[in-house]
Amino acid sequence: MNEAAARATERDPGLQPERTRLAWRRTTLSATVAAVLAVKTALAGGVSAVGVVACVLCCACWVGFLGIAHRRIRGLAAVSEPGALVPPYAAVAVVCTVAMAGCGVVLVGLG
Repeated sequence: MNEAAARATERDPGLQPERTRLAWRRTTLSATVAAVLAVKTALAGGVSAVGVVACVLCCACWVGFLGIAHRRIRGLAAVSEPGALVPPYAAVAVVCTVAMAGCGVVLVGLG
């Protein structure tokens, strides 16, 4: 019974860290596409101050998200049993994602 309990508490991550790394890479690619589209939208049809500010904010959020994502990807690749994402980093990733969506709404509203 003791041996079975010990085996049950051991965690075999299998391919989960690799899948998580790939998910972070896909999300980074999606954020890159969103930032490029924000720049294109801000520059299409004339340049306005609000459009430029929204575009700059979107690009700053993209850089922030990119930093968090690459830190997490490196962390997942470095060890066989990676730890959980630190809450402050998770919060920054969420704020950057929501801010990019907000900037997108502003840019679409301007167009």
